[in-house]
Amino acid sequence: MRRVWSMPNRCTFDVPVIGDMVRSNLRGVSVDPFARDCGLATYTNDLNPATSAEYHMHAQTFLKMLVDRGVQADTVIFDPPYSPRQIAECYKAAGLTTDMQATQNARLYAECKREIRRLCRPGSRVLSFGWNSVGMGKEFEIEEILLVCHGGAHNDTICMLECMIEKQKEFIYTQGETI
Repeated sequence: MRRVWSMPNRCTFDVPVIGDMVRSNLRGVSVDPFARDCGLATYTNDLNPATSAEYHMHAQTFLKMLVDRGVQADTVIFDPPYSPRQIAECYKAAGLTTDMQATQNARLYAECKREIRRLCRPGSRVLSFGWNSVGMGKEFEIEEILLVCHGGAHNDTICMLECMIEKQKEFIYTQGETI
């Protein structure tokens, strides 16, 4: 774990130390469900159609679409809006109305992480950014934590690199037997 100071920026990857972390850890097929105008990944999405992302869907729908198409990600960038206020701002910028349920970041994170796990295979990397270090779960191992202090009243940005170490096995029951 290391801690650095850097000026804050509305675009996470325009913070030099964070952008460097992303660029140095991108491998193979990469996915960014909250890309805005950051074109670093193979598959980019942003809710706002005014951005340069390839797709303009809700992040959960975008991730599920990739899973359904059989995409296997080597790297996933998970940089969602960090707070309910930021989620509401994203909806507004996209010209959409929202309600209290849609702005619940815990729900958004859980739904996205479920689909991200389905996109990954052992060895896949997830780069997560936000105000917490919850991570992807027990099938992932934390390889790096970067704490970026922005000074003053700004929240720090917690940057994590995790690697999938195993895939959760799904059990299929047929006539009471495990196959």
